[in-house]
Amino acid sequence: MHATAAPSRDLDALLATARAFAEQELRPVALHYDETEEYPLEPLRRAAALGLTCYDLPSDYGGGGVERLRDRCAVIEELSWGDSPLFWTIGQPGFFAGPILALGSEEQKRRWLPPLAGPEPPACSVAITEPEHGSDSAAIETTARRVDGGYVLDGRKKFIGNGEIADVCIVFATVDPGSRSKGITAFVVEREDPGFVRGPRLPKMGSRCFPAAEIAFADCFVPEDRLLGGEGQGFAGLMHVFDVARVQLAASALGLGRAALELAVEYASEREAFGRPIHEFQAVSFRLADVKVKLEQARLMTLHAAALADEDKPFSTEAAMAKLAASEASVFAASAALQTLGGAGYIRDSLAQKWYRDAKLDEIWDGTSDIMRLIVSRSLFPR
Repeated sequence: MHATAAPSRDLDALLATARAFAEQELRPVALHYDETEEYPLEPLRRAAALGLTCYDLPSDYGGGGVERLRDRCAVIEELSWGDSPLFWTIGQPGFFAGPILALGSEEQKRRWLPPLAGPEPPACSVAITEPEHGSDSAAIETTARRVDGGYVLDGRKKFIGNGEIADVCIVFATVDPGSRSKGITAFVVEREDPGFVRGPRLPKMGSRCFPAAEIAFADCFVPEDRLLGGEGQGFAGLMHVFDVARVQLAASALGLGRAALELAVEYASEREAFGRPIHEFQAVSFRLADVKVKLEQARLMTLHAAALADEDKPFSTEAAMAKLAASEASVFAASAALQTLGGAGYIRDSLAQKWYRDAKLDEIWDGTSDIMRLIVSRSLFPR
């Protein structure tokens, strides 16, 4: 990111493509993939054909070259308006690319990034969370032991997106157990590496078409050229990836929240009770007014965090604020939509109940709301 970065070329066309794809390809199949929990391979392929899986990758590696985070957020919101879990499947290549762009050598970028821009991107994962360590990323216990020609990884990761089907995975491990952040190091593990064990999918409340699994590394040898950056550099790269991911997650939450608000407004305009549309009852209209206010507040925070990132300014606190505000606004919006639709929203053929389940995840992953509040509070009381 650079302060002189110009608005991305053809952004309007890209947004129009994303908006149409969300409306025509994602929204109509959202309930199907939620019910069946199938991996949405066909939507992924169609998104790849339109460049929607790689618009955020540098053009030097086959991507769309959308550099500015604020522009990426606009695309993400449109796609997540169609369906948030389907977006995260489509957007996984960009998330995977983050650590490689932040830590990798030019040779490594040339090796792993161009396939992400292909017609069928590999299933990719970023493995951070462990069974006993989620929010405290510095406490990672998965070890990387140096051996002749490379490293041997041992440990377990949990709640890993695409973990069940991963073709390639970025793993954060420690080369110095007990040293916390000082030992955290990043590696690339590929599907055929001996000792890379992909567990079965975990049954989730929401975001059900985007598979999550426990994965393990049992004497898993990776050669020297799989090391991203140097030993101990992984934590700094991880924190940068988290900051960007939190802003992008905020944009995704806004898309879901906007969809929920639109559904509720449409229903409240058509549904009648006591001889008049239910939006004429203050209990309904004020609830939806509160949704609009919360979403707009969160949008401004998200745009502010993205603008700071685009100007190469510190934005960790602002990213946490945006993620906190947007995820909680999204949950509020989904809850308000469900309440407005009542019984019609509670049955399983309604998007309202699906969005309610999907939205909750945004308050949990990439840093819980509790951790976001901790980050913000630390900015008030610096050490």
